Amino acid sequence: MGTLDGKVALITGAGQGVGQGIALALAGQGANVAVVGRTVAKLEDTCALLREIGVRAEPFGCDVMDTAALPGLVTQVVETFGGLDILVNNAYSGRLGALLSLDDEGFQQGFLSGPFATFALMKAAHPFLKQRDGSSIINLVTSAMVRWDQSGYGAYAACKVAVESLTRTAASEWGSDGIRVNCIAPLALSPALAGWIEARPREAEAFLDTVPLGRVGDCHDDIGRGVLMLVGPDARYLTGATIPLDGGQARF
Repeated sequence: MGTLDGKVALITGAGQGVGQGIALALAGQGANVAVVGRTVAKLEDTCALLREIGVRAEPFGCDVMDTAALPGLVTQVVETFGGLDILVNNAYSGRLGALLSLDDEGFQQGFLSGPFATFALMKAAHPFLKQRDGSSIINLVTSAMVRWDQSGYGAYAACKVAVESLTRTAASEWGSDGIRVNCIAPLALSPALAGWIEARPREAEAFLDTVPLGRVGDCHDDIGRGVLMLVGPDARYLTGATIPLDGGQARF
């Protein structure tokens, strides 16, 4: 038996990369998964992988920046699976660049997909998570929040700092409801990181040289299994924390 047998997880941005890695890790311990993202073909690919493991997986096409649609998404997932135990807020769409290079639309995009979407999904999920034993929320943040020089990363960091603050608040307010809420700050070879490495090779090389474990994390083996630990029974007394799954690169 798996540690998550019978549990239901809603994971945003699960069509590829870190989201897919988390989905595979949770499914490996018996969780059924609502696979959420913008590109239906990618969602179907993830669902096919999950079904090979032997769990139920269903795709839900949704852009998390459409925050008005998110309560309906949660309701649809609950109606489909019969409940909800785990929420993973992974999807994010924002822009990097110096502050003077960002227009209002680019700045707001990160906040809509970050703290606004996180807030909407957590709030919509709360009544359903409250009904289940051992429920958990994982929100994704970034080591950019604690960079000594945030030049070019200020808007991204600001969005994720807001997510971390929401996480701590929800952990404080919902602990009595039996809901644990934590953050992870991952470093993994996702499509987003691969694109960043290609676009900024010198900066990437210098950054990756600061990882004490000497490698970039794997989306499933390092990040997914880390999340599996956090949502499982062994971490039942951990809430309101930010866990850097980054090979020791950042200090929180």
